[in-house]
Amino acid sequence: MVIAQFDDPAIIPPGLLSVQLKSTFYNIMHAHDTEKISYDVEEANFQERVVARSHETPVLMDIGADWCAPCRVLAPKLEKLVKEYGGKFLLAKVDADENMRIAGHHGVRGFPTVIAYSRGLEVDRFHSAQPDHFLRQFIDGLIERHQADASIR
Repeated sequence: MVIAQFDDPAIIPPGLLSVQLKSTFYNIMHAHDTEKISYDVEEANFQERVVARSHETPVLMDIGADWCAPCRVLAPKLEKLVKEYGGKFLLAKVDADENMRIAGHHGVRGFPTVIAYSRGLEVDRFHSAQPDHFLRQFIDGLIERHQADASIR
């Protein structure tokens, strides 16, 4: 029996796997990639997973709650974008109900609130669900600022 490893479902020979199985296989093979760029944050690991990581890569911290309808609209958009940008920014997800101190420390008044971190500091924020073009502009601005700050140092 020969076992072959295919990292890209496009190279799996036709007829070997159904389209659905190819997609599932690809998602399993690359699940670790998503975990590196999109992850949950709690009070105990906030400094390491948001502040410290933002020195190397800008971090968007999404503070939301399961019961919040705008949060359920925004979260999948941010997940899609973090994958699309391929590691140019990180997505730190905070459940406000479980981590009230993080929300309180940041003066959050409503959900969702997305806070941008770069070089260990909060540099920008927005509230509520936003359209895709706004999100792209916000993320592009964060990445540009992070890169510009690196050239100053």
